[in-house]
Amino acid sequence: MAGYGTSGTHGQAQSRTNGLAIAGLVCGIIGVLFLNVILGPLAIIFGAVGLKQAPVKNGAGMAKAAIVLGIVDLVIFGILLAVAASSGGFSWYVGA
Repeated sequence: MAGYGTSGTHGQAQSRTNGLAIAGLVCGIIGVLFLNVILGPLAIIFGAVGLKQAPVKNGAGMAKAAIVLGIVDLVIFGILLAVAASSGGFSWYVGA
């Protein structure tokens, strides 16, 4: 006897979205604004592992975008570091 709302499959359907590609993309986007020296390499690592998993799971485009954003994060950090070094270092933070 079949009850209401039952079907042949029980449980939830498997998601084929690549979680590491999403994590890398989020790290890359947030890294553009905050903590780019930490989130940039994380975006590159998550994107590379997500790109390796792309044949099994979807998300190759997100993984590639994560790698690109991770590189952009590190370039922004390098530019900020060069600007800080050329303007006399970090002494203006302490008020000297």
